[in-house]
Amino acid sequence: MTAETPAAGGPQQPAPAAGEPDQPGNGADAPGAEEQAADEPDKPQQAWAARRELADHSPRTMRFGSGARVGGGLIGGDNRGVSAGRVAGDVVMDGKTEIYYQFGSPAAHSSGEIPRERLDRLSQLFVSEGTGFEALVERLRKERVLVLSGPRHSGRGTAALMLLRALDVASVHALDRDVSPTALAGQLDGGGEHAGARGYILRDPLVRRDRPLRDTDLLAARDRLAEGDGLVITVGPDAALEGIRGHAWRPPAAALVLESSLRDLVGAERTEQLLTRPEVTEFLDRGHQLREAAQYAIALAEYARDRTGEAEIARFSLTALEGQVQEWFAAAESSVHLRDKAFLVALAAFDGGPYALTAELSDVLYAFLQRTEDPARLPTVPVFGTHIGKRLELSRAKLYEEQEQTEWGPVTQLKAAYRDDRSAPVLLREVWTGHPSARPALVRWLQQLAGDGRPLVRTRAAATAAVLAYTDLPSAMALVIEPWATSKRYRHRLVAVSALTLAHLLQTPNVPRIIDDWCGGEDAELCWVAIRAHGLIGTERPVETLAALRKTVRNQHADNREADGREPDETLLDEAAASVELLLLSSVGDQVLAELLRTLDDGPPVRALALSGFVSACRRTERDEPCPLVLGWYARAAAEHTPAAQGIAALWRAALADLGHTQDALDVLRQWVLIADHDTATEWALAALLPMLVTSVPEHQRLDHLLRTMPGEDGAQPPPVAGRLRTVLPTPPQHR
Repeated sequence: MTAETPAAGGPQQPAPAAGEPDQPGNGADAPGAEEQAADEPDKPQQAWAARRELADHSPRTMRFGSGARVGGGLIGGDNRGVSAGRVAGDVVMDGKTEIYYQFGSPAAHSSGEIPRERLDRLSQLFVSEGTGFEALVERLRKERVLVLSGPRHSGRGTAALMLLRALDVASVHALDRDVSPTALAGQLDGGGEHAGARGYILRDPLVRRDRPLRDTDLLAARDRLAEGDGLVITVGPDAALEGIRGHAWRPPAAALVLESSLRDLVGAERTEQLLTRPEVTEFLDRGHQLREAAQYAIALAEYARDRTGEAEIARFSLTALEGQVQEWFAAAESSVHLRDKAFLVALAAFDGGPYALTAELSDVLYAFLQRTEDPARLPTVPVFGTHIGKRLELSRAKLYEEQEQTEWGPVTQLKAAYRDDRSAPVLLREVWTGHPSARPALVRWLQQLAGDGRPLVRTRAAATAAVLAYTDLPSAMALVIEPWATSKRYRHRLVAVSALTLAHLLQTPNVPRIIDDWCGGEDAELCWVAIRAHGLIGTERPVETLAALRKTVRNQHADNREADGREPDETLLDEAAASVELLLLSSVGDQVLAELLRTLDDGPPVRALALSGFVSACRRTERDEPCPLVLGWYARAAAEHTPAAQGIAALWRAALADLGHTQDALDVLRQWVLIADHDTATEWALAALLPMLVTSVPEHQRLDHLLRTMPGEDGAQPPPVAGRLRTVLPTPPQHR
């Protein structure tokens, strides 16, 4: 496994302008990266180690090695194409518009009195539990001016209205959000003489760093307010404030908002029934925003009145998520900065990965996106100024500590992940299909990730490509996966293998057909990728996979190759054996074992394939388990009296008797004996196996000689366990 260490050489640089070649290892990497890559050692990673990395670093939505396919599609339902459905804006019920926790932005250059009926209606639905609302009311009553700070869609606008209503003012007026901070005070007395106190709401004023809202502006506004009047200004976390400390708005729980809205719509009894439905429980577990909870109440009320079906309320959560993603990436109306959009994409690729790594690589994508927007401009990335909390708040993500597997064992990392595990695939699908202008930058970014020295980065590049293939297979193959698969560098080809494997895990169609075609073709690079992929996805069709591998090794020894003076490609032969090894150690090992025995005498190439794969499999152990995997498999099979026990013994005898594999097989047995010297379970399993390997005098002599003469660790005398194991060797028939 490659070490999980930061890439050397400092910050990555952007790729060439759009239209230039985008092959891995070219100018799409940082300047000088091609020369640096040429100097790096590039050799194929062992298939077993590559499989372990894929299992360690694949995302939670496509966890490789869990033994299960992702059922029902990547995110449920019909997932191909541009995201469908959107939940945004006002919602309509019974012919009238209800605005709750999404108080509509006033039109530009407009202000006016908010109808009392709307305030009364909102008060019936408003949830103050857990928000500190009463303390905010007292502060507003005392100071007359309050700056309420909170993220978008947190209900801060509704809260501001309810704060003013709690003052018992005679009327509430919305102020023009485009008003200059210095002119704010002048807006508070526009009505002249008026009966009763007035409340004013300034929702999200258009302030900037060069035109901030200052404490002096608030002091001037306070002086213009009469006794009993109040002004509430709502701002976002990034608002330009000077000398002002905003009061944080703590929104109520979405469950409380949903319950309050439902009680108002369908009554208490029906609400209790609806809240117990599994669709509702799942919705609340997804961490939806308050506006979405309020809108879901409308949908549930429609269901309760038999106006919609179960499918609509089950899909509502996904529809809301799709609407949020579309809102993030909408062009003109989006307030999300390009750098934040790059972070959203990077977080989708590295969902559940280390935050620092995600932030680092999101800035690389940001540079590529800048180049796409303006090829003539040199991309720039701010070094400082990014607040982790605000980024995660925008992304609807969470920060947590968790162990990450590395070459040195588990290491605790600070990680970031979307709260909703569907966010990553939904977002990648939206960007790839809904915003094709972003493709050149995204492709260059993935190419750079595929050449990174960190296994986690390469695996997530493959996982991202897998989602793109699931969404749009032809484009993903042509732009991303095939360039990796045809690369001369093993590192890129390994990423192609992982991408195809994860795409198949997501139930992307035609992946087996693709690797079958590549495996039987003349292109050595594509054949290499296909053989590796067979070892990872062949568990679903082991018989067909082994047939394809046998065909590959036969082709390498075909008469026409010898007539042309071409030697068998030893690299492909080794990879075919490695794929057999992976299949033997998979969940279908018994079936693979039987198939290997059935075809063992189908010619020297096929026999060598079976024995090489078997001996390699015998070398493998799990991280924390000393007993070799094949030996443990034998012990279980023998205890359960399954055919696998006889099959493992038969392949062992064949490997020890085959001149091309005798030495490798003896080396493995020697390794097993050394492990048995420190592990009782291994000793007992080996003691059960060895008698099954002696059916003739030569077999007895070979094993007896090994146990008598093998050195211990560091060249010491034979380990004591070797003598004990000699006693279990049966006397061959001729010596009885």
